[in-house]
Amino acid sequence: MPLLLRTHFKLAKTSIKENRTRSFLTCLGIAIGVASIILILSLMGSVTNLIKSEVDNIGSDLIVVRPSSSKDSITNIVDELTSSNTFEQSSLSLSDVKAIAAMEDTSAVAPIATSTNTVESEKNTFPSVPILGTTVDYINVEPFPLRFGTFFTEQNKSNNIVLGHTLSLALFNTVNSTVGKTVTIMGEKFMVVGVLDEINSSINFDNVDLNNALIMDIESLDHILGSTQIQQINIKAANTDSLAAISDNIKSTLKDNKSGDENFSVMYGEDITHPSSSLFTIVSGMLALVAAISLIVGGIGVMNIMLVSVAERTHEIGIRKAVGASARNILMQFLFEALILSILGGIFGLLLGYLLAFLLSIITPFAPYISLEIVATTILTTLAIGVLFGIYPALKAASRNPIEALKHYR
Repeated sequence: MPLLLRTHFKLAKTSIKENRTRSFLTCLGIAIGVASIILILSLMGSVTNLIKSEVDNIGSDLIVVRPSSSKDSITNIVDELTSSNTFEQSSLSLSDVKAIAAMEDTSAVAPIATSTNTVESEKNTFPSVPILGTTVDYINVEPFPLRFGTFFTEQNKSNNIVLGHTLSLALFNTVNSTVGKTVTIMGEKFMVVGVLDEINSSINFDNVDLNNALIMDIESLDHILGSTQIQQINIKAANTDSLAAISDNIKSTLKDNKSGDENFSVMYGEDITHPSSSLFTIVSGMLALVAAISLIVGGIGVMNIMLVSVAERTHEIGIRKAVGASARNILMQFLFEALILSILGGIFGLLLGYLLAFLLSIITPFAPYISLEIVATTILTTLAIGVLFGIYPALKAASRNPIEALKHYR
């Protein structure tokens, strides 16, 4: 058996060397599909790691509540992305926040409600500024650094705001003297009481780029919009040793508050690190679909080149059968060649994918994410492509009539 495999390998190597250009182009088709998948998996892994790192820095006492839907995830995502107000679908409300805050085993509760609106300063006007509505507990749940000023408190939360570092520069061309100045949102005046320090990564489990965001009290946001709903509730547990029990209590409290409805999810630990952005989910899914299609096209390229090879080597097949080679031996010979082409393309695609991921990391916060699971997936995928698209040409070669094959000349 080892000798037979060695023979198949030598024959495949000879065939590939004799047709270097077309073999390279065939491998390239596989490589492009594999590289696309590697890049997407690396991107998703990097985003998850960024969020996990942020959650780890905040501490192990974090619990997050997010709305959920009874509809399937794809329908839910499409509805959210096509809705004029994304958060009209949210099942969370301020009454839920108050119910959780009243629990003894929670020490801080901060809702997250977002909107986009035009913000005017004395110097500049910017449309579509992300506005985050929350409570004074937000800074206790997520202790992000303030560059200047303070966070709003219970005593001064009305019409006071905190600006992200980049937004402060955009509105006032400075961060040093922004505190005390005012901005206008939908005709209402708000005073800046604090400016955040620059945050290295714009990716977080709140789905808000805090560098470019304006933070205000959620009741003020509700006042200027007329109504708002909550996309997430961040909770700081009083006891880190019993997160599971506290999560169950929160779930029970919310079910009672919603008359038995369980249209929400309570998460802690690693569950929080899954990117919750619907846009990220649907874009990643579409990219994966495109990558899968390109991989199938690469597989069709393997089938095409193997069919050409079978046609060109019909006389050789006849000779091999005439001297005693079985149909199984012929099948294994051509299938082995298809597998080698696929594996070479997979290795090339693996290297190309991580090269692209590295280049992407230079201009984005997404560091290349490498794991044994991704490498194993790549190898298994290329093997599957080789077998799936190589079996038909191999069967065609194995079924050749030796007498008819010997009559065939190139």
